[in-house]
Amino acid sequence: MEEYAGAAKYKNDRKSVVTIGTFDGVHIGHKAILKRLITSADKNDLDSVLLTFFPHPRMVLQPDSDLKLINTIAEKKEQLEALGLDHLIIHPFTNAFSRLTALEYVRDILVNTLKAKKIIIGYDHRFGRNRTANIDDLKEFGITYGFEVEEISAQELDEVAVSSTKIRKALNAGDITTANNYLGYPFMLSGVVVPGKAKGRTWGFPTANLKVDAPYKLIPKKGVYVVQAMIDNERVYGITSIGTNPTVGGKETTIETYFLDIDKHLYNQPLRIEFLTHIRDEIKFEGAKAEQELIAAIKKDERFARDYIGKLE
Repeated sequence: MEEYAGAAKYKNDRKSVVTIGTFDGVHIGHKAILKRLITSADKNDLDSVLLTFFPHPRMVLQPDSDLKLINTIAEKKEQLEALGLDHLIIHPFTNAFSRLTALEYVRDILVNTLKAKKIIIGYDHRFGRNRTANIDDLKEFGITYGFEVEEISAQELDEVAVSSTKIRKALNAGDITTANNYLGYPFMLSGVVVPGKAKGRTWGFPTANLKVDAPYKLIPKKGVYVVQAMIDNERVYGITSIGTNPTVGGKETTIETYFLDIDKHLYNQPLRIEFLTHIRDEIKFEGAKAEQELIAAIKKDERFARDYIGKLE
């Protein structure tokens, strides 16, 4: 898969089949559309092209929305490459780009740059300045510029849209099972291991404190989860706590993972954790025995995790 940081970087004389969208999550609904794109391109000896955008348009046009994304750019690329896509264009979405007229967008980008012979797009797709043009306008442009428009039905598109919405809602609720079912793969967080307060180590539960790479990445609800990771080419399992550690007076949200059966210093190393299931919400223990109750809860979490992992293997 060839990648391009903007449509202007795309230099290819071959004709293409194009689809357009944010494709956040690259979930099972998105994959159905992309497989349709790739199959159509192969059948007609054309190149498959996905035109996507970053930042997400809502981040630019609705800056107060505080939208968080399911995938980082790197995670999205990884999922797309596995599908067999020929070309991925990540076009910078700016206010200036949003003001292109429908004619400028179709003529200059889709036709002259991407050399589209076919566009696979949703029935409710809108484009051009103030999103005034619709799929009927796109079909008219197709007659003028010699490309076909294949319409994705309301039912198919609803499945895609509902999945993206449900994934975000599920993650915000800590419902990893639902999120993973829609994604078709485990939700993940990637970053670098940084030093923490080492409180867990004093209790016999050393943790890796993850600093997530991307500030726009969606972080699941505070709580405790079963996770997996690849460390030194070995699959390992662990318990991840997302929260402020309120029992010991924590203030900032941290992402700490206690890996079962290994104890390695991972400081400054890249780490990806994949979420498998939710164990419980964050709890603040109070009183004279708060610390002992927290340690007992962690031991209970470990028993849950080992039982869950045992059923996977």
